[in-house]
Amino acid sequence: QTYKRPPIELDHGDGVYLYDLEGRKYLDMTAGIAVNALGYGDKDVLAMAEKQSHKLIHTSNLYYTAPMIELAKKLVEHSFADKVFFCNSGTEANEGALKFARKWARKNFGEGKTDLVAFSHSFHGRTVGALALTAKEKYRAPFEPLLPGVRFAEFNDLASAEAAIGDKTCAVFVEPIQGEGGIHIASDAFMHKLRELCDRHNVVLIYDEIQCGLSRTGKLWGHEWSGVTPDIMTLAKPLGGGLPIGAIRLTDRIAAAIESGDHGSTFAANAAICAVAEVVFDKLSTDNFRQHVAHTGDYLSEKLEALKSEFPALISEVRGRGLMWGIDVTVDSGKIVSKGYDHGLILVNAGENTIRLVPPLVLEESNVDEFADKFGAILAELNTEVR
Repeated sequence: QTYKRPPIELDHGDGVYLYDLEGRKYLDMTAGIAVNALGYGDKDVLAMAEKQSHKLIHTSNLYYTAPMIELAKKLVEHSFADKVFFCNSGTEANEGALKFARKWARKNFGEGKTDLVAFSHSFHGRTVGALALTAKEKYRAPFEPLLPGVRFAEFNDLASAEAAIGDKTCAVFVEPIQGEGGIHIASDAFMHKLRELCDRHNVVLIYDEIQCGLSRTGKLWGHEWSGVTPDIMTLAKPLGGGLPIGAIRLTDRIAAAIESGDHGSTFAANAAICAVAEVVFDKLSTDNFRQHVAHTGDYLSEKLEALKSEFPALISEVRGRGLMWGIDVTVDSGKIVSKGYDHGLILVNAGENTIRLVPPLVLEESNVDEFADKFGAILAELNTEVR
C-alpha cells in the first residue's frame, strides 16, 4: 500500500510504448520516472545484457572487472570528475556523497563542520540521510527525527543561500533542475553564487543529477547550461537502461579523504549492469543524440505553449528544458494522470498541481503530436467538467 497503483497491469514495451495484459497500448511520457532513456527493447542493450550474463554477473565490489573499469573511465573522461564510486540507486548515491563530504570536512577541518544545506522543493531520496535533505514535509514528517544539522534555503534565492551557508557547513546539495519538486531550473546566477559561497567557506558542492543528467536536458549534464562544476555529482536513473545502478563522481581533492573501508556496497559495480550501462552511456553521450533531444524538446515546448494558450483556465505555466518539462495545472494533477490511462497515455505528477514529462529520450516529433492530441483531449474533458 505504499504505492497508489492504477488498475492496469503492464506486460511489455516497444520503443516509447507500453502494453498491458489486455493488449492496450500506452504512449509512455514517464519512462519509468526518467529511467528508460532508450525506451523499451533497445537491441544493443538486450544483446549486451545477454552477452555479459553468460560471462559474469556478480563478483561483489571487492574485485575489478572490465565493465566496471570501462564505465568508470567514460564517466570520468566526459566530466569534471577524477574518481567514481558505483552503487545501486540514486538514494544510495546521495547517501554516499553525504558521507564523502563529511569525511573530507572532518579530515581537513576537524570536528564541528558537519552542517548540510539543501533547498526548497528539493528531493534527494527516501533513506534517512537523503530524506533529511528532502524539503517536502509530507515525505519527512512521519519518519522524524531524521539526520540533524540540515538547513533549507530558498531555491534560486541568492540571499537565502548566503544566509544558510557558513563555516560550519560541510556540503550543499542542489539539483540543477529539480525533478520531483516540480521541474524548477536553477538560474545561472544561483549556480555561480553557490560555487562562490562553497569556495569561500570550504564547503563541498554536490549536484544531484539523478533525474536531469545524461542528456535529458539536451546537454550531457544538467549543470553544463551554467558552466559551473561541482566537487561531487550523483547519477543514477537512466544510466543502467532500466537496471539498478548509481554513481558518485568526485574530484581527487575530495577523494583523497576516502580510505579503504570508509564505504562499500555488496551489489555495486555489478558486471552485467556496468556492461549494459556502458552501452547506454555510449548512445546517450553522442552529439547527434543530444541534438535529437534538444530538437524534440523544442518541438514539445511549442506544443505545450499551444496547449497553454488553448486551455488557459487549466494550465497556468509550462517550464523545462530538453525532454524534462513541468506543466502547472489548476486542478488535481492526479486526476489528469488517471484520465491518461483511458486515453492511452502514461503520465506522472510532481506534486498536487504539476504534471511531469520525462519521456524516453528516443521520442520523435510524431510521438509529441500524439501526446499533444491526447493531452488536449483530457484537458477538453476537464474543461467541460469544470463548466
